[in-house]
Amino acid sequence: MAQPILERRSLSRGLTFGLALAGALLITGVGVVGASSHSAKAVVLSTQQSSTYGTILVSGDTLYSLSPSKTACAATCLKYWPELTLPKGVNAATAGKGVAAAKIGVVHRAGGVRQVTYEGKPLYYFSGDTKPGEVKGNVTDTWGKWQSIVLSSKGASSGTTTTTTSSGGATTTTTSPGGGGVGF
Repeated sequence: MAQPILERRSLSRGLTFGLALAGALLITGVGVVGASSHSAKAVVLSTQQSSTYGTILVSGDTLYSLSPSKTACAATCLKYWPELTLPKGVNAATAGKGVAAAKIGVVHRAGGVRQVTYEGKPLYYFSGDTKPGEVKGNVTDTWGKWQSIVLSSKGASSGTTTTTTSSGGATTTTTSPGGGGVGF
C-alpha cells in the first residue's frame, strides 16, 4: 500500500514542477505565450511605386504623416495609426533604396519611445493598409489630416487625392486633382 501513495506524491511533485516552470516561462517571456512576435533589429525606410500616387515612402508598409487637429493623437488614435518606432538597442533608421539618409531623424516620445521622422515629420502606419504598398490612409479624421509620404508624384494631372471624413456615423469622400500625399 505504501507504493501507490509514493506514486501519487511523485505525480503531484511533477505537476507542481511543471506548473512552476510554465509560470516562470510566462513571466520571463520565454516560450510561445508571452513571447513577442515582432523582434525587429532594424528599421529601413525605402520607396515603392504606387500606381495612384507615384513614389511613396515605406518601411514594409506605407508611411504617413499627420497635420494635426486640436485633438491629440493618443491611445485610441495609435490603435489605428501606429507610430514607426525604433526597437530597443537600435539608434537610427536606415535609408534604403531611393531615400536620403540626411532626411531621417527621431523624435522622443513619452516612456522612452523613439519615433522615426522624415524631414522632421513623425511617421505612422495605417491599420487599414493590409499589404505592402497599399495606400488607404489618405484621410481626414478626428486627429487631423493623414497623408502618405510621396517622394515624387505621378503627375499633377493624372493623380487624385481622396479625403474621407467621418462624423456621427456619416462618411464624406472628396476627390480632387493633384499628385496626392505630401511632397518632400
